[in-house]
Amino acid sequence: MEENYTVDKIFEKEDFLASPTLKGEYENCSFVNCDLSNGDFSGIIFIDCVFTSCNLSMVKLPGTVFRDVKFKDCKMLGLQFETCNEFGLAFGFDRCNLSHSSFYRTKIKNTGFSNCQLDSVDFTACDLGGAVFHDCDLVRAKFENTSLEKADLRTSYNYSIDPDLNRIKKARFSLAGIPGLLDKYDITIES
Repeated sequence: MEENYTVDKIFEKEDFLASPTLKGEYENCSFVNCDLSNGDFSGIIFIDCVFTSCNLSMVKLPGTVFRDVKFKDCKMLGLQFETCNEFGLAFGFDRCNLSHSSFYRTKIKNTGFSNCQLDSVDFTACDLGGAVFHDCDLVRAKFENTSLEKADLRTSYNYSIDPDLNRIKKARFSLAGIPGLLDKYDITIES
């Protein structure tokens, strides 16, 4: 099967459920208001691409390459990022809903999450060194054997991170977030 190489193209309001699944390599492309849900991105390469207001829920990601990809205002429920190609894996998320997704054992240092809903996201054994979680809701997110060294969670909330089970050296937290570091002790903290 012939793979395509697409560069500098804008895909707008396309319903990929009705048309064939994407294949090949996409560089510097924009996907705007597209429905990609339940699609198969296996082996597809995305470099310097931007997804804006797209539905990517339940997309299959085995071997998918994301290099410097930005997701803005996207619905991304139930994605298994650990199946992506790990070489050069780099992306950022702004105002996205990533609930029930998994980053298990991924190395995504310095990743930016801004104004994201991260309900029940699995960050187990993930390397999030230097990551920034700006104003994110981390309710029920799982952190276990996770590296959060130098990560910034000062403006995020609803997290529960056990300092005994995670590496948090030089991570930044707000005073209001302290209960999320001590909740395993079942203590009451009052202002």
